[in-house]
Amino acid sequence: MSKGRLRTEKICLNCGTEITDRFCPHCGQENIEPKQSVWHLINHFFSDITHFDGKFFITVKDLFAKPGFLSKEYMAGRRASYLDPIRMYVFTSAIFFLIFFSMVNVNTINFQEGEKTLSNDSTFKKEMQNVAKVRDSLRTVRFYRDTMKAPVAISIDTGAHHKGLRFGTESGFQTVAAYDSFQRSLPAGQRDGWMKRSFKRKAIEMNERLETEKGSLVKELINTFLHSFPKILFVFLPIFALILKLLYVRHRSLYYTDHGIFSIHLFIFSFLCLLGIFALTKFRSVTGWEWTNWLIVAAVLYPFIYFYKAMRRFYGQRRLKTFLKYSILFVISFFLMTLIFVAAIGYTVYEV
Repeated sequence: MSKGRLRTEKICLNCGTEITDRFCPHCGQENIEPKQSVWHLINHFFSDITHFDGKFFITVKDLFAKPGFLSKEYMAGRRASYLDPIRMYVFTSAIFFLIFFSMVNVNTINFQEGEKTLSNDSTFKKEMQNVAKVRDSLRTVRFYRDTMKAPVAISIDTGAHHKGLRFGTESGFQTVAAYDSFQRSLPAGQRDGWMKRSFKRKAIEMNERLETEKGSLVKELINTFLHSFPKILFVFLPIFALILKLLYVRHRSLYYTDHGIFSIHLFIFSFLCLLGIFALTKFRSVTGWEWTNWLIVAAVLYPFIYFYKAMRRFYGQRRLKTFLKYSILFVISFFLMTLIFVAAIGYTVYEV
């Protein structure tokens, strides 16, 4: 409770309701003097921090020591002693990605060094010349093949990378302007559709950028994709809860939100476990103690055991049935996460 001095007036400053006690019965605001001393602010700050820390450590202790326990407590209505799962998810995910992005710095990767080393190697130059000869031969074959099927747009490329005959096959365009010009030269019925045209134009644009920007483009792609991780997990969380809902569809007493709370606790555990792995890895790199590898391996394997125990405690089914559903959950989740990652990679390439 705050130690601020009570106001003599019995009207709430926030909502105007008459007050008979220390707190407003309508909005809950404490009826204390609005002007506060520095000491009161410091005391209030440390009281809130201590209160938060106490809840946080209790929640973390029970989260790790008792898989599935916090979710059952939340469903039973015993919530005052623990942090709200949604607030804790936001807090732990923010800390995790803050540390993750500070550890993974794409800008420190040097792509140019490898390129220079290869370009200066005589063997590499000879191999590239052979590749160029094969490429030109294939282009000639495609040219004679395609002239039998459809008209070909022929142009002279005077760019720095290639000088010679070019034609409008699918792999022959080096600029978006050339592709657009070829599309306009075709009859309306033979032109690419909107989606196909968009993908082709983007592919040509990316090839152009790779020719000029090289390493910087790769860095930008990696950096953009890494920063999409929070969005990917945020999208996957309700999907994960839906899978649990379908697996336990006969548990009619559990609503979709109940599966959601259980999923949130699993994700919070995953974030904290990954932070522990980061800390152990950093500790090993600083100390050089090889025996810490066993701790890292244990930290990596423990979540697989933890998820099974959490499902068994929260849903209360037998071991074999829980293991079967756990295996199905793992396979489906892995498949869907792969699809989401592929979609995220495609979206990243399209947006960059």
